[in-house]
Amino acid sequence: MKHTETQESKTQRLTTSPIKPLIIKLAIPSIVSMLISTFYNMADTFFVGQMQNTSATGAVGVILPVMTLIQAFGYFFGHGSGNFISRKLGEGDAESAKKMASTGFFYSIGFSLVLMAIGLIFMKPLVNVLGATPTIRPYAEEYMRVILFGAPVMTGAIVMNNQMRFQGNAYYSMFGISAGGILNIALDPLFIFTFRMGVTGAAAATVVSQAVSFIILFVALEKSDCIKLRPKNVTFSRRYALSIVKGGVPSLCRQGITSVATICFNAVAGIYGNDAAIAAVSIVSKITSFASAALIGFGQGFQPVCGYSYGAKKYRRVYDSFWFCVKVCFAFLLALSVATFFAAPWLIKQFQKNDPEVIRIGTLMLRAQLISFSFMSHVIISNMMLQTIGKSLRASLLALSRQGYILIPVLYGAAALFGLGGLIWAQTVADFISLAVSFAVTYKVLSGFKKDTDFTLIKNKPKRRQEDVT
Repeated sequence: MKHTETQESKTQRLTTSPIKPLIIKLAIPSIVSMLISTFYNMADTFFVGQMQNTSATGAVGVILPVMTLIQAFGYFFGHGSGNFISRKLGEGDAESAKKMASTGFFYSIGFSLVLMAIGLIFMKPLVNVLGATPTIRPYAEEYMRVILFGAPVMTGAIVMNNQMRFQGNAYYSMFGISAGGILNIALDPLFIFTFRMGVTGAAAATVVSQAVSFIILFVALEKSDCIKLRPKNVTFSRRYALSIVKGGVPSLCRQGITSVATICFNAVAGIYGNDAAIAAVSIVSKITSFASAALIGFGQGFQPVCGYSYGAKKYRRVYDSFWFCVKVCFAFLLALSVATFFAAPWLIKQFQKNDPEVIRIGTLMLRAQLISFSFMSHVIISNMMLQTIGKSLRASLLALSRQGYILIPVLYGAAALFGLGGLIWAQTVADFISLAVSFAVTYKVLSGFKKDTDFTLIKNKPKRRQEDVT
């Protein structure tokens, strides 16, 4: 189907429509896209776990940072260009938005090819750095080799998905992501068991599915009213490159630091002398990432409203949208955390039924993380708001907190003092500290928005808007 909404009517809708139904409408396809996209790694972990091989399950977890890093650069270019596009469209500058769309997309493809080449050349030492034990290493190399070949289509699909979403076309992007996720679930057992490809089959299923998503998203973008991607519109202007960096660094920090945190978790888990702790870390990260995907998806429904409203100088609208999202996400995550707390042993068993130690460690770790999980609603939505309005430094500071400069010292310090117990509780402690950081870095911005003030203008002399923005 072809959507014929004009850019003017889209801007009007995103800057004047009632906030709650608008965000919910935009969030639903984003949530679906995020949840299904998490199936790529979750499905691999689940089906590889059915091989009844703890080392193979651990290998998928060990290579998770590579997948996360590839996705991080996809979000770097996708959010970096998408934030710019939504603000410019809100301002009525369609020409700049058109240049940025193609620039962000083609930059991402070129960069991912470089990333792929580096990964393939240095694969063996990288697997060691990622925390693979001698028994896990052969499986990890198999999995990583195939995943790296899929880097260009992975990053390209993420960029298109986010550019469409920032233009208010989340439903179109949902179809491409959903099709790939469903296909991955179907291909995993086929490649792993029927074709007897093992972990290589799991990686191949992921890459094929991502390629299908790429094709569907490109076709959907061409048929929608979104800005089209054309090589002739690519610009090497310093202004556009810096805008991508400014808008994309928080996403790179948020996703990239997850890779670093996973490596650290694997390294600390490996101290305990077997693969059970590493496998448990892998399984828990997949389960919590599924819940995080719903939170991020809801926040993505907020971002177009935030970007367009900020570009149109409707700051109180940004404030009201922010708190609506935080409250809804907190309530949802709290309910989900309570339910998951009691179901934790059953959930861990679905991924690894035959290793009691994996089940024991995984259950304790999952329950510990659920205690603080609902409070991440403020941290994540704050990060996305700061990123969308162009406050890159604050957004990056917050993005690096939960799994970076707070978690890593806590993890190593707690493990040194309490052993396995420190590993289990480190994320919970880091989450509460990150919440305090989140309140600190957003207080001034939100106070200004509440008064309908733009603090990006003259320092200590903010501009006040007189109109009453609903």
